[in-house]
Amino acid sequence: MKTFDVPQYYRSPIISAIKQARKGQDPRKKDFSPTILDFGPVRFLLARHFGFCYGVENAIEIAYQTVEKYPDKRIFFLSEMIHNPHVNEDLQSKGIQFLMDTKGKQLIEWEILKEDDIVLIPAFGTTIAIREKLEKMGVTTQEFDTTCPFVVKVWNRANKLGKNDHTILVHGKPTHEETRATFSHSAANAPTLVLRNLEEAKVLAEMILGNQSIEDFYQVFEGRYSEGFDTKMHLDKFGVVNQTTMLASETQEIAAFIRETMVKKYGENDIKNHFADTRDTLCYATNDNQQATFGLLKEKADVALVIGGYNSSNTTHLVELCEQKVPTYFLNNAAKILSDNLIQYFDIHEKVEKTQQDFLPKKEVVSVILTSGASCPDALVEEVLQKVLSFFSNTKTVEEVLKRVVGV
Repeated sequence: MKTFDVPQYYRSPIISAIKQARKGQDPRKKDFSPTILDFGPVRFLLARHFGFCYGVENAIEIAYQTVEKYPDKRIFFLSEMIHNPHVNEDLQSKGIQFLMDTKGKQLIEWEILKEDDIVLIPAFGTTIAIREKLEKMGVTTQEFDTTCPFVVKVWNRANKLGKNDHTILVHGKPTHEETRATFSHSAANAPTLVLRNLEEAKVLAEMILGNQSIEDFYQVFEGRYSEGFDTKMHLDKFGVVNQTTMLASETQEIAAFIRETMVKKYGENDIKNHFADTRDTLCYATNDNQQATFGLLKEKADVALVIGGYNSSNTTHLVELCEQKVPTYFLNNAAKILSDNLIQYFDIHEKVEKTQQDFLPKKEVVSVILTSGASCPDALVEEVLQKVLSFFSNTKTVEEVLKRVVGV
């Protein structure tokens, strides 16, 4: 796989060595068990896969190269390049401005843009309408498009399904940048509907099977179906694609449920005319990180620390998985660990930061799960590891532990 030119200060020598060793031991990525870093009184269970994915590294490389190549031009991002405050703040410190926030609210008016300005498309992609707006203004984006290739793959799949008269169901968060972009591209070629979760798929199924009034559709799914969506024509042939940072297992569950619904209505023998197999749209990185989290949770642990941006969808899903098994704290940097018995963390349910005392149990050996989202620099994960490690005495050295793990 291609390697990218990412600023060195986002890297971690410790984590890079571990990832390289695991890659050599397991090139086919069949082993999702964690790496155990045993320092004596504290053990870290490090996820098999975490941190920057292909799409994020691609976006970072393009952004930093653009800053270096065009020092005299004004450079804008449509919105946050990725959902990590550390990276976005660093880019802003280099002069890049954001035109919109993550919800699409305008921060800088379009009118200030000039033809020689640079506008970078973030890794999530953007809508057809916004791209056309920029083109009409004479602002070229082709060289500065950091859209993740796996997001583009979803768009292409939706386009192909649309040409075969499928209605596209997009599993995603309706206000997320990527879902808004995917909806735009899909709706240009096919009737399209965004489903947030399995519960909404079940409501749709009741309408398809005639157990709930089809007239309810436009109210229940208001703002999430494409223009001209006709329930009399567009509920008999489906393909499911997703926001690539959603839980892969949930996307598959929704797809399986819709398929089962169509079997109930049309029969197994005719299912190919009413449902398309779209498992190929799942993002490898999201799936790997989630499978690695399941691997973590097979081990006994006292606490889980998940690092990433609080508005990061894929990181939030890792938190959801971990908190089912172990006390879990979502933090965006090591500074949130205030002391050895006090941590500040983000509550994904109430959407607020909270503090928790005695987050590290008092016992002879403490086991700590450690992972991060796909937009989180490894350097931040190492900082968290080092911060927690500093609370324990008589620990083995990093060099000693690393030698046991990677053999160097």
